[in-house]
Amino acid sequence: MPYSSRNDVKTYYEVSGEGYPLVLIHANPFDRRLWIYQVAHFSTFFKVINTDLRGYGYSDKPARPIAMIDLCEDIVAVCRQEGLREAIVAGISVGGVMGLQLGLDHPEIFKALILVGCSSQPGDRYQARIDGYMKEGVSKYHIQHLTSLVSKEFPQTRLGKYLLGMHTEMDPRLSAPAIAEIFYALQNRDLTPRLAELKMPVLVMNGEFDNSLVRSREMSKKIAGAAHHVIPGAGHACCLEDPTIFDEIILAFLRKHNFIKD
Repeated sequence: MPYSSRNDVKTYYEVSGEGYPLVLIHANPFDRRLWIYQVAHFSTFFKVINTDLRGYGYSDKPARPIAMIDLCEDIVAVCRQEGLREAIVAGISVGGVMGLQLGLDHPEIFKALILVGCSSQPGDRYQARIDGYMKEGVSKYHIQHLTSLVSKEFPQTRLGKYLLGMHTEMDPRLSAPAIAEIFYALQNRDLTPRLAELKMPVLVMNGEFDNSLVRSREMSKKIAGAAHHVIPGAGHACCLEDPTIFDEIILAFLRKHNFIKD
């Protein structure tokens, strides 16, 4: 299994395909398998590097205070281990915030940003999430959290139950305090004053029922040249709910900016 290590924290990642590097960063409380469809599809065109955030999957689960920059530098460590000089980064929710931070702090590496279900300012639900994990526990609260991030119909379908349930199978490996620290890191940031620094192509995406839609749209208007797309009928985890439309939008964006040459 490939791991990178930074400050005694190991980050697990998987590599698929060949070509220009595409780094994927999942949402809280999923793990790298949130991108199950995109890894299969995008590895046709790119060298896809799919990471487990600290706190999830096979990565370490430290319960010590962290800042957004710590999460981001875990990803930079993966890139350095893989010898990447340039890459595209795509992130959802906390992964999108990390993608934004990486684009601001490391524009020499990250040449295009795909930011899904996120914004440059903190949201208003983090304390409720922290309380859920810390008071109810992972085994009870995790499925509630997962279900809240998709459309109402998706968990009722056979496929939706399967995909969400797949993530709860990892519950015995998860740590409520480690997950809580990610939410604390999300609370303590505001990147809005720096949005004008972004010079690379930026794609912002949301599901129609994504609770961050309004804030994402506002953020996209403050980024020069950014495109914003909404996926009908989907929620926060739109890459899992409607991979067909999600992938079409991303591939069109990357073709437009010459990251794919047919």
